[in-house]
Amino acid sequence: MKNIRFRALGALATAFLLFLLVFPSAMTVQAQSGGSGVSGLPVPRFVSLKSDRVNVRKGPSRNHEIGWTFIRSRLPVEVIQEYDDWRRIRDWEGKDGWVFKTLLTGYRSALVTPWLEDTIETTPLRKRPGPNEEIEAYLEPMVLAGVVECEDGYCRVSGKDFEGWVDQSRLFGVYKNETINN
Repeated sequence: MKNIRFRALGALATAFLLFLLVFPSAMTVQAQSGGSGVSGLPVPRFVSLKSDRVNVRKGPSRNHEIGWTFIRSRLPVEVIQEYDDWRRIRDWEGKDGWVFKTLLTGYRSALVTPWLEDTIETTPLRKRPGPNEEIEAYLEPMVLAGVVECEDGYCRVSGKDFEGWVDQSRLFGVYKNETINN
């Protein structure tokens, strides 16, 4: 009986080592959480897509299958892991995959309430930061905005036909209570 358990354990250990050889980044997730990645930049962090066409792969190499393709530049994504020149990203839907680092930019953008995509609920765009400040417009879900600055729970955002302040909790692309000064 002892020999059988030892052989099973040996096979399991061999399988685990083979897994690490194929997916070396599997052991780096914990070490990078809340720290910095191989780039020296914080992980996790928000970035934007640089190109109108970005392939998201199932692993950190061009040999891995493409899971899906983004077709709009400047969309915000969260870098959750780094391996060599590859960045594991997560989108507003919670899907994750690997993107080559040159397809990302440090430009800060945000989507307004993408989790409310199928509703008619809107988000007030205010003249100044604060819940009682004058409302200039209402932004619909999935509006893409550039993030100019964030302070005290509000972010100043801008787009083609608007600029103003939005409650930070209504944006995907910034962390709760994150301060941004551009």
